[in-house]
Formats: sequence, structure tokens, C-alpha cells
Amino acid sequence: MESGCPAPGVLRVAILLSYCSILCNYKAIEMPSHQTYGGSWKFLTFIDLVIQAVFFGICVLTDLSSLLTRGSGNQEQERQLKKLISLRDWMLAVLAFPVGVFVVAVFWIIYAYDREMIYPKLLDNFIPGWLNHGMHTTVLPFILIEMRTSHHAYPSRSSGLAAICTFSVGYILWVCWIHHVTGMWVYPFLEHIGPGARIVFFGSTTILMNFLYLLGEVLNSYIWDTQRSMEEEKEKPKLE
Repeated sequence: MESGCPAPGVLRVAILLSYCSILCNYKAIEMPSHQTYGGSWKFLTFIDLVIQAVFFGICVLTDLSSLLTRGSGNQEQERQLKKLISLRDWMLAVLAFPVGVFVVAVFWIIYAYDREMIYPKLLDNFIPGWLNHGMHTTVLPFILIEMRTSHHAYPSRSSGLAAICTFSVGYILWVCWIHHVTGMWVYPFLEHIGPGARIVFFGSTTILMNFLYLLGEVLNSYIWDTQRSMEEEKEKPKLE
């Protein structure tokens, strides 16, 4: 189901191109941290950018497939289109929305408290301001635009929460492994807190990810229940 937006497909192409540009510019930066163990893949921001680019790539592919399938009567093409739509919806529910919102919220909260704990001023010499916002700000409006312009069918709550928990725990284990190998934490603030506080922090981030999954589910339902109600009101015959 699409909203009244005139050209959601065009928006998705524009967003996809912006993510490709951000990723290319980010990878072109010669930062010392990119040359160490794990490279760019140790940063949740980079992983999130890849998730968003893949997600919007699937959205664009779904739009193209829908255009090619429309009116064709080919059942095999329709089955493939349904699989693409299911994958698109699953990615938004489990990865694109919760991880994207998490990155934006946690980054700016820690940045406001003490930027040196998450994004040291030294990075300003490598990363221009527009690129920083491309990585840590525009993710939120982009994903909200997508949620507003197309209805997405969420998976069952248990399977969705299991998937986001798997992602969260997997990333935490990856961060701990990098520390085990290099002796350095990926994020500077982890150096300044004790083992107990780290456990609390990692547990809290997993809980937050689960909360954001539920928030996305509620928001998606609210947007499209409201949209459906408005459409039903328009269809009712006007009483004279």
C-alpha cells in the first residue's frame, strides 16, 4: 500500500543515491582507524549505512519489479515480487528502523554530553560536517519518510525481537572480540568505565534496540491505521 505521496519511487532512488555518495566519501577518507583490525566494519555507524543502502536498494528493486510485473499476469513474477516485498518489510522492521534510530539517538545523546567520548574533535580534521550529518542525522528522516510513504508488514513480534536481539548481541561480541585482539575499545568512552558498567551498558543497548523495534511496529500501525481510517471516511457517502 502506498500513501498519497506523488512519487515514492523517485524518493527512494534519491535516498539510495545519497547513501551511496555518503559511503563512497566515507571510505575515501584515510583515517588511522580504518587501517586497524576490523576496519570500518567495527563501527556501528558504518554497518548502519550499509544496512540503509541495502534496504533502499531493495526498495528500488521492488519498485522496478512492481512496474515490470503490473498487468503481466505472470504468476512466477508475482511470486518473486511478493518475496521481495517480504524481504523489504523484514529489513525495515528488524534492521533499518531500530538500528538507524539507535545510531542517531545514541550518537547525539553522547555527543551532547561529551563529544570526546564518541566523536573526538580530532575527527573534524578527517570528516566534514555534512558527512557527519549524513551518517548520524539524515538516517532518521529518511527512514521515517519510507515508513510514511509505504505500508510495511511486520513479522511476528517474537521472531522480530529474536532477530534484533541476535543482531545486538552479535555486534557486542564483535566489539569485545576487537578489544580482545587489539587491547583497544572501538568507542573511547568504553575505556573510561569499569567492567560492570560495560555489562550494564551493553545490556541497556540491547534493551533499547528491542524497544525501538516495538516503537517501529507501533508507529507503522498508527500511520497506516490512520491512513486507512481517512480513506474509509472519504468513501462514505455524504449525507445531505
